[in-house]
Amino acid sequence: MNIIDREFYSLCEEIKSLDDKEMYYRMRKAFDKVPEVTRKSCENFFNRFGFWGKLDSEKGVFEEIELKQTSLKNHIDDYIAVYEKLCDYRSKRTLFSILSNWYRYDFKTSSRTKENLFDDYFDHDILKCSPGEVMVDLGAYTGDSVISYIKNYGEDCYKKIYCYEITPSSFEKLKSNLSAYKNIVFKNVGIGDKTETLSLDTQNGDASSNTLSANGENGVKVTTLDEDISEPLTLIKADIEGYELKAIHGAKNHIANEKPRLLISVYHSNDHLWQIPETIFSYNPSYKFYLRYNSSPIYPTEITLFAV
Repeated sequence: MNIIDREFYSLCEEIKSLDDKEMYYRMRKAFDKVPEVTRKSCENFFNRFGFWGKLDSEKGVFEEIELKQTSLKNHIDDYIAVYEKLCDYRSKRTLFSILSNWYRYDFKTSSRTKENLFDDYFDHDILKCSPGEVMVDLGAYTGDSVISYIKNYGEDCYKKIYCYEITPSSFEKLKSNLSAYKNIVFKNVGIGDKTETLSLDTQNGDASSNTLSANGENGVKVTTLDEDISEPLTLIKADIEGYELKAIHGAKNHIANEKPRLLISVYHSNDHLWQIPETIFSYNPSYKFYLRYNSSPIYPTEITLFAV
């Protein structure tokens, strides 16, 4: 057992030993000790996006802390199960730093864990690619991830790339930005766990954070990867603003039968950090798991699960 193992299991045992009231009190106390400027920055960030709950200390709103406390307390054994499936020291240290940040507002550990060595999704120690790749980019936006892939592995290192993007303006830029590259299929549809029509939910004037909603206008066709793509897949990247778990459910057959490498954002919901690897493992237990993050250490986002 190394130092991160000891620190992680010690944190988990502390959480298990506390009742809900005492645990919430400790989290609130840790938040109150954060410098005011940083507290306000956290509040603005959480309130801007709808993923983690509201936080407004002046109005006595601490939903974000309440939801974190509930996730940690109710699912600590699930977090332990994920930790024990992670395949390298960096991954385990990353998970520990995230949970310590949630529980203790521990910025020091998360600042040491942030990745700076590789482009998002393309860690060369984990992901090796070949000219036969059939890749799916869920949340292709304006083509940034595909361009990064080509920069990292080369224009001759794929057979076909499917790009899915739900925002019309981003979709047009996507096609323009990738027009010079061969064998790219553009899909202006959403990916989930069933075929349906939903609405485009615009977020904060930032098209990259647009998501799907049951309410609103601008209907968006949604399908599943199992229904939409019949050929075998080798690589799936997903950053779709909270729909990642549904996309995994909708790709069950590909995952079970073909075992494509998966590069999945797991930060749009507190519970996705354990739910997504648990779901992938249930569909195909031969996967190996790694975890990386690249964002502000004040609140880790851009957390990627690698399943290979």
